[in-house]
Amino acid sequence: MVLLVQHSVSPASRKVRIIMSEKKMLFVLREEEPWHLSQECYKLNPAGELPIFIYDGNVLCGNTAICEFLEETSKDNKLLPSTPKERAEVRRLTEWFDVKFNRDVYRNIVYEKVHKRFAFGKTPDSKILKNGYNNLAFHLEYIDWLTEQNNYLAGDFFSMADISAAANLSILDYLGDIPWDDYKNAKLWYSKIKSRPSFKDILKDSIKGILPARSYADLDF
Repeated sequence: MVLLVQHSVSPASRKVRIIMSEKKMLFVLREEEPWHLSQECYKLNPAGELPIFIYDGNVLCGNTAICEFLEETSKDNKLLPSTPKERAEVRRLTEWFDVKFNRDVYRNIVYEKVHKRFAFGKTPDSKILKNGYNNLAFHLEYIDWLTEQNNYLAGDFFSMADISAAANLSILDYLGDIPWDDYKNAKLWYSKIKSRPSFKDILKDSIKGILPARSYADLDF
């Protein structure tokens, strides 16, 4: 049995789930609240970060480590291309969304609107939110430009880069914070990702105490 310890507002957790679904892996989810992690989580991962991937008594921690492990051990639906140059571009964009987007946007919007509310009972800081929305516009323009050139972010093939981007964007989409109509190419790209079978369970996610935007699960948003 494969067990994934995750929380629904984590882009890293969503990314791992999408990859496992793409590779047709059966797994069981155990939800943890990042603001009240259990002691068991700290025993499994002293860093206190999710997701945690457990299989046959083995424990894997760290977003990149888990994703690379899944790619290397599964022959189904390869998510890294065959040439070194193409793989380098996929990894560059994957890091862009896992690191830069997370720093520029996620921490300024999702942390303010969700984490602060449930962890500390505090309201968002409007200045931090404004920075997050300004940064989001920059990233959406970049996605719009990339998808004007190609069918997917790193080229004409679906890859780990698309999964990283979609995993991050899906949480903002849940909150209704993405003005998709202003970014036609990005919207078309995201509609293709939302329509993939691996994204079906992501669209069923719920954040306790926060209702999803009306268009969140709509494939024709």
